[in-house]
Formats: sequence, C-alpha cells, structure tokens
Amino acid sequence: MSKKVSLLLLFFCAVYVTMKRGDFMIRKEILDRIAGISEEERAILEGAGGVDKSIYMSRDSRVVRHKKLLSDGKLISVRTHTRFVHFPEHTHDFVEGVYMCSGKTTHIINGKTVFLREGELLFLGQNAKQEILPADESDIAVNFIIQPSFFDKTVEMLGAEETPIKNFLISSLVDGKNQGYLHFKVSDVLPVQNLVENLLWTLINDVPNKRNMNQTTMGLLFMTLLNFTDTLSYESREERAMIEIFKYIEDNYRDGSLSEAAKLLHYDFYWLSHEIKNRTGRTYTEHVQEKRLSQAAFLLRNTTLSVEEVALSVGYENRSYFHRIFNARFGASPKKYKDG
Repeated sequence: MSKKVSLLLLFFCAVYVTMKRGDFMIRKEILDRIAGISEEERAILEGAGGVDKSIYMSRDSRVVRHKKLLSDGKLISVRTHTRFVHFPEHTHDFVEGVYMCSGKTTHIINGKTVFLREGELLFLGQNAKQEILPADESDIAVNFIIQPSFFDKTVEMLGAEETPIKNFLISSLVDGKNQGYLHFKVSDVLPVQNLVENLLWTLINDVPNKRNMNQTTMGLLFMTLLNFTDTLSYESREERAMIEIFKYIEDNYRDGSLSEAAKLLHYDFYWLSHEIKNRTGRTYTEHVQEKRLSQAAFLLRNTTLSVEEVALSVGYENRSYFHRIFNARFGASPKKYKDG
C-alpha cells in the first residue's frame, strides 16, 4: 500500500472515530436530491404500464447496457432506482452497485430472494440474474453503473500483496463470466456509510477531478469492506465456505493446515479441499504459498528485516526452499528483490 493511500485511510479512520451517525449532514441533502418522482416514475404512476425497456436495453434483449446509462468516456455513474414497477429478470454488461438510502427493496438474484434494507450495499457481477419487485415511494435506492475497468485503482490500492479473500471478492465482480453477487449488511458500519455517501456526493455534484476522487473512494470502500466480511450475506454454503477458508488463511498462513481449518469451520476435509480447487483453480496449499510469498515480498520491500527473518516470519524454515520458490514467483532472489 502506498504512503499516500495509507495517510488517506488514517485520515478517514480518524474522522469516523469522532463522528456519530446523527452528525453526518450530507445524508439529508442527498435524499432531498434523489427522492423526487422522476419522469419515468410519473409515467408509471399515470398508467404507462411496465418498465420502459428502451431506457435500459436493446430491443428484445434482457441485458441492461452500460451505453444506455453511461455517458461516453465515463466509467461510473449513479441513478435513482425506479420505484412503483416490477423489473423483470435481466443481467448487465457492467457491474451494478445498489445502496439502500431509505426503506427496503426486494431483489431476486439467481433465483434467491434478497432483501436490501436501509444502509445495506449490494454488488452484482455482470452475469448475475436479477429481478426487482416494486418499491414504494419511501423506498429510496441508488444504482451505481460501473465499468469493470473502474476497479483498476481499487485493485492497486488493495496492494501488490495477493490475498485469497481480496481476489475472490474482486473477481466475483469484474470477471465477465461470473454470476455472483455481494450483499453487505453494513447499515451499522459508519466507515462504509460515509464512504458510500461521499461517493454519491461527488457523483451527483459537479466535483472537479471527479474520476480520481471516485476511484480512490471506491478503493477505500473495498479496503474497509474486506475488514467486514462477517457482514456478507452468502448465496450458498459453498460461497460461505470459500470466504471462511480465505479468512482462515489470512490469519493462519504461517502454520495453519487444511485439516485444522476443516475441523474449526465444521466442514468435511475432502469436500472442502474439492470446493477450493473447483472454485478457484488452486489448491489450499497453493493459496497458502501465494499468501506467504506475497507477504514476504511486502516485508522485504517495506521493512528492515533480513531475508532469513522474513522467511521465518512467513512460515519457511528451509532457507534454500524459500529462495527457490521466491525466485520462481518474482523472477529475482529475495535479496535482489529487497535491494531493487
């Protein structure tokens, strides 16, 4: 993580510690800006019928197109969720984020009913199948229309260090073949609320240098969400298992084991081993090794620890083995990597 990003994160954390929910003044102003009845909603209330598909998709298509909702050259935009109407099942050719500002909405995603309540956050991968039930006037949500490339800075801010949980969450959004979604029940997590509302503020106002600011805010948002994976609502037992095993690796990569993880998390050893390989293309051991080597690379570049101390700190007692696999991974010996 860069020094600039670290300072930004420390600044935001300091602000969060000193603020109470009631002190956040942007919330009402944002609601006032987005709560009014739109032209589309007025037409629905006057009897126009269902969703005007021409606003969202090509004729005879069930794919909502970013070109319909994003101006040329933009990577992200925001629009108020259309109320009073049932939105039939569809997919997107972009990543969609939904933030519930007030009330609640009901989504059917990949056949599962998801209730999105005030303060909660939902991200949908490009091929997730979504259906939305009618919302009332007091149910105010905003939809973020996000090109996958917008997340490039998020990935950069999350750091060069590879972590299984980071890779899993990000790939579930930006992989064009993924049908997943992420539902974060974070209504009581103040840092998340502030970051989402800061993002909203810059998007609905003509803020200079908006793209860089928005990408930085999104990066900080995901850095925060990675610390609150316990708020994730899981689509399936398999998805829950992946998040739990990746959290286990984060905490126990030095000396943990798959058998210990399976016992601790109450999964069958062989089932868990198969799911990890099937869903990620890597074995448990390969994930652990990637985490160890990435952590070693971080320590070599950012601390004064010797190569031997780094190797031991990440779980490698055999020095020659550590040198061999590090060189294979990074194309340089640990010492050259540290000095370079």
